Amino acid sequence: MKKMAMVLFIAVAALVFTGCSKNTDSGAAKQGNKESLNTIRIWHDGDKGIIQLMENRLNDALSDDGITVKFEQKTGLTDQIKLYGSDEVNGPDLYMYAHDSLGMFVEMGVLAPITDVVDKTVYADMLPMTLKAGNYKDSQYLMPVYFETLLFIYNKDLWEGEVPSATEELYSYMKSHTDTAAGTYALVNQHSTAYNVAPFINGFGGYIIDEQARSGLSDEKTKEAIEYNKKFAQLEADGDYNTVNALFKDRKAAAIIGGPWLISGVKEAKINYGIKSLCDFTLPNGNTLVPYSGVQGIGVMKHAAESKKEAVEKVLKEIADPQLGIELAENSGCAPANQKSYNDASVAKDEMIAAMRRTADIAQPMPNIPQMSVMWGPTESLLAAVNKSGEDLNIAVYEYQKKAETAIADMQ
Repeated sequence: MKKMAMVLFIAVAALVFTGCSKNTDSGAAKQGNKESLNTIRIWHDGDKGIIQLMENRLNDALSDDGITVKFEQKTGLTDQIKLYGSDEVNGPDLYMYAHDSLGMFVEMGVLAPITDVVDKTVYADMLPMTLKAGNYKDSQYLMPVYFETLLFIYNKDLWEGEVPSATEELYSYMKSHTDTAAGTYALVNQHSTAYNVAPFINGFGGYIIDEQARSGLSDEKTKEAIEYNKKFAQLEADGDYNTVNALFKDRKAAAIIGGPWLISGVKEAKINYGIKSLCDFTLPNGNTLVPYSGVQGIGVMKHAAESKKEAVEKVLKEIADPQLGIELAENSGCAPANQKSYNDASVAKDEMIAAMRRTADIAQPMPNIPQMSVMWGPTESLLAAVNKSGEDLNIAVYEYQKKAETAIADMQ
């Protein structure tokens, strides 16, 4: 009997232990699943300083909610999203990238509109231009974070007098202050790079590509702009990126048209620089120069909008907070997408950021349709043919319009 009792005791103990073990395993699985749902992975290819600031701020703000945000840098982000955009296990939950790839990602079917996760009131204070950049086929896919535009950057020690406010006056100044034989210039620009010529094209009412994915190289207004830009190009060195930057930093050029990405080098060269918005220059037709703008925004993968909706919503709300924009402006020189960020005195008084804020009222976001990717090549070949090779515009434009149309058709 004692042996039988001992056997029964061991059997019952084993059952109790097994039950406890199963409950423990189940609890651990539930805890692990909860942690997974509260971990938001954001892929990016951005500046490390900017990303670290964002990661620190988001994790501090969301710590009480148990949400962890992990930014992961990816080389070749576009290709990585093509491979893993729909992969809930190996892919990202969100991504941060320039807005001009948006259309391609949407057409791939990997993104959800952010309105699936947050109410429109969350991003109501964003600059209209930045919202337009993240909108595709009437749906908002990106929460804008910050933006950039081209600027007129000048050396205060070299520029004589006030910077003019009309492009014709600017051209007159260039003619009298440029000595190509001596290698000194009043103004340099990447005159055969589409992004840098866009302020003229857009300002003249032309376009590189429209919303219906039609090439605008042969448009009469585009041609007028290219012809007008040509006379400036003749006084702007070879237009190569490295050349024009070196000329400005070596004090061989009094001014340069470039973006905020140049400022760190300008500071290192200890140049006493000033900044003017391109919207402060008036063209002969009465319009101002109208540059493109690039917007950095956050997009949501479809699977995350469904399985992690609550956590994603909280992350997007923090990204939309104007305080994030203020910190990005103060620490990294970013122009915030949120209009309320500019109420902060330190943001408002920053010369570069203030110039981009003014430009944002007239700037055009780079087209975010997939077909834009094949327009850079034909456009820049056309500009080089006219500005560098001296080809007749009317002949060259016919060739490159055809090439653009073929490239667009091949994407169908």
